[in-house]
Amino acid sequence: MLFTIGLNVLTGLLLVISLLRDRRKTVMALKKAWKSLDNILPLFLSIIVLLGIMLAILSPQVISKLIGQESGWLGITIAAVIGSVTLIPGVVTFPLAAALLKSGASFTAIVVFVSTSMMVGVVTYPVEARYFRHRAAIVRNTLALLFSFVVAIILGRILK
Repeated sequence: MLFTIGLNVLTGLLLVISLLRDRRKTVMALKKAWKSLDNILPLFLSIIVLLGIMLAILSPQVISKLIGQESGWLGITIAAVIGSVTLIPGVVTFPLAAALLKSGASFTAIVVFVSTSMMVGVVTYPVEARYFRHRAAIVRNTLALLFSFVVAIILGRILK
C-alpha cells in the first residue's frame, strides 16, 4: 500500500515537472494515453467478465479436490491449466493458494498454479497478440508455462 502511494506521488510530481517544462507536449501525451486506455478498455472489460464467470464455476473447494496430494501429474496439469486461464490479481492469488494448501492441495500444484496465474495469459492472449503480435505472445506464454513447471517441480521436491 505504501509503495503504491509512493509511486502515485512520484508520478504526480513527474507530471507536474513535465507540465512546467512543456505544457503542450504533456497535454498531447496525456491525450494519447487517454486514447490508448479508451482502445484497451473494452478488451479488459471482457476479460473481467470472463474472469467473473470462471471464478463462479471454479470454487476453491472444487479446485482443491482436483489438485490435491493424490492427484499427481494430472493435478499439476489441471493446476497449470486453471492458473493459465484465470486472470487473478496477486492480492487474491496468494490467499487463495494458502487456502488451497490448507485444504490439502500439493505444494507442486500450488506453485504451478500461482506461477501460471501470474505469468501465463490465456485470457489476455488477444490483447497481448494485438499489441505484441501472435508469435511473440505464443513464445512468451510457452516459455512462461515451461518455467512454471520447472519451478514447481524444483520447489515441490524441496518443500515435500
